[in-house]
Amino acid sequence: MNATESFIQTHRSDDVRKLAFASHPADIDLPFALSQISGRQAIKNKIPSWHENDHIIYPKHLSLEQCSSEATAKYKATLVKGESLADLTGGFGVDCAFMSRQFKSTTYIERSEELCKIAENNFNVLGLNHIQVVCGQAVDYLEKISEVDCIFLDPARRDGVGEKVVAIQDCEPNIVELKEQLLNKAETVMIKLSPMLDISLALQSLPETTAIHVVSVNGECKELVFIVTPPPTPSKGGQRHFERSEKTNEDFQITCINILKNGTIQEFSFLKSEEQQCNINYASELRKFIYEPNASILKAGAYKTIAHKFNLKKLHLDSHLYTSDQLVENFPGRVFRFVSSFSFNKKEIKENLKNVEQANISIRNFPGSVDELRKKLKLKDGGDIYLFATTLYDGRKVILKVESNRL
Repeated sequence: MNATESFIQTHRSDDVRKLAFASHPADIDLPFALSQISGRQAIKNKIPSWHENDHIIYPKHLSLEQCSSEATAKYKATLVKGESLADLTGGFGVDCAFMSRQFKSTTYIERSEELCKIAENNFNVLGLNHIQVVCGQAVDYLEKISEVDCIFLDPARRDGVGEKVVAIQDCEPNIVELKEQLLNKAETVMIKLSPMLDISLALQSLPETTAIHVVSVNGECKELVFIVTPPPTPSKGGQRHFERSEKTNEDFQITCINILKNGTIQEFSFLKSEEQQCNINYASELRKFIYEPNASILKAGAYKTIAHKFNLKKLHLDSHLYTSDQLVENFPGRVFRFVSSFSFNKKEIKENLKNVEQANISIRNFPGSVDELRKKLKLKDGGDIYLFATTLYDGRKVILKVESNRL
């Protein structure tokens, strides 16, 4: 172990800013050491198994910020398997590393020479010797490769000046432009997209989508995963050939995943047609329990199917809160015990919030913001009381006072 490596090990938990201004021996590569200490600290919870490995090398902060977490990478690895995988947007290599375990051979492609060197080191120390690292442009490599079982892409969601973008056609590489090539080269194309993406608009650009996975971690929506597969048609020489189609999406499954801190996975799946055709009941009165679906379900738009499958009544067409007399133990979201509901009448507010100094406030189909409501109610954030400002079936604007059923 050289002096720089020893320094990194010694100061692995120290404040990087203080280290930067302290004096150190001349034989320490301080910029490199500080970037490694900072990187290791940044991924402690995001990629815990890598954090435990002393030989992992970390890239610049932006690459760490943009990479998948271990939890989401492991989930994606359950969705595909086969002989060959090509990751066209390698980055820090987290998705590639975990997904590669499902394939006999994997190719990691990345245009940054620095990231390629880092990935090569990390794959080696992780024992992933079946991954080939290629430094180059995804578009150029796509033209050269033979057919593979799966192509994975996580297109960059920043433009030329570093601003975030959301639309598929604005990402780099442009999947819409590459779609025909991608579907001619792979049995399955897996695309990781921004959780801010409008799913309906994305489907207009990717009508070949056969499944969507909406992935959240601890209640925060992290990514959309589109599975795109071509309808293969024979061509000369027996090679698969994708024919461009303007067809609308056929019915397919949308899977909503929420990965909890303890490793438990909340899963809810539905078909597009189910949501469109589903008939549900609305609540004429509030029952014993109030339900808030997790972020993935809300993002996927399973507003009616969630009520139907769990026999719940919806508070309002646009409120996306639900109620029942019987407790649904396995509900994929948060469950609360209903305490009371009240209007913005000063007397009602005083009666219902007597001795309450703090509360967790949410807005569901209600004018204004959480900050505005918190200021009006003069409440600090936190505690065991939850307040939902929402609209009921009859149009009344109310505040629901509830307590967590999972304290």
